[in-house]
Amino acid sequence: MLSPGDVPSSAAMAGDHSGFLPSLSIVTPCYNEEEVLPETRRRLTGLLEELIADGKISSSSCIYFVDDGSRDRTWALIEEFAATDSRIAGIKLSRNRGHQNALLAGLFTAEGDAIVSIDADLQDDVGAIKEMVDRFRAGTEIVYGVRRKRDTDSPFKRITANMFYGMMRSLGAESINGHADFRLMSRRAIDSLSQYREVNLYLRGIVPLIGFRSEIVYYDRDRRFAGESKYPLRKMIALALEAITSFSVIPLRLITFIGFAVFLGTLAISAWVLWIRLVSESAVPGWASVVLPMYLLGGVQIFCIGIIGEYLGKTYSEVKNRPRFFLEKIVSPKDRKVEGVSRQRASLAN
Repeated sequence: MLSPGDVPSSAAMAGDHSGFLPSLSIVTPCYNEEEVLPETRRRLTGLLEELIADGKISSSSCIYFVDDGSRDRTWALIEEFAATDSRIAGIKLSRNRGHQNALLAGLFTAEGDAIVSIDADLQDDVGAIKEMVDRFRAGTEIVYGVRRKRDTDSPFKRITANMFYGMMRSLGAESINGHADFRLMSRRAIDSLSQYREVNLYLRGIVPLIGFRSEIVYYDRDRRFAGESKYPLRKMIALALEAITSFSVIPLRLITFIGFAVFLGTLAISAWVLWIRLVSESAVPGWASVVLPMYLLGGVQIFCIGIIGEYLGKTYSEVKNRPRFFLEKIVSPKDRKVEGVSRQRASLAN
């Protein structure tokens, strides 16, 4: 068995992780999480201690808290944690860039043979990480955390979530029902993920495209430990639109079918107007033949322009190729490979 400081063999890099003691990094995006952060830190550090004691990960394993432009004391707490605990590092974004970008910043900055991403609200079962590590050591490159059921969600959220995942599958996008952003990825999978340069991010759809050996770990999702949800209805809708327009052109193709359907509908209305004109004396001259087609065609045109506009907006964002985020500050008592982090930061800006 290799020591924690040794470089893993080529067999280990190819997917056989049983021959060395891997280092694990846990990446936790945070946005206004001061109420829950102390408990999150306690549970995650306790988990690291258990895994190290069981001989499953190396003592160099670390937790990365990523502050996504919080307005409360989240960053102050992260700095306190890093100053007193050698297992904790902090990453501060220059401003709020959204959950997906904060998560990406942590994944690309964190060191380690395997990286687990988990939200700070403690709804995801921290204990499931143990099984993820076991799967990784057995050779799995990506391990998805999937909830068994949605008892903690409201009926509205359960229904809309099931509709969303069903729609994504029908549109041809790879999607794992019940999976959010709780997953383990090997270093090779992270390096592969870094080659996706989209500005419009939907990691739940991108990660399955990597294609390495993957498995699922099921867990029971709890209620938020403290604080408020950072995904209200508005952000859920925005994420759904991001996913649909980033992974499928089927909505654009639907416009062709809509146009054909409108053509058939127009023929039907014309026949109806002609029939009314011939058999009824109460028809208002010109009303049906002018008003109905006007409303119908106007509504369809606006709807189609909206779909096209959504895709054009995505193309506009991608063509500009602006940086997805900037790292304002990194705190780590061990100064974990700061030079490498700087290189990664420079590459992300290109």
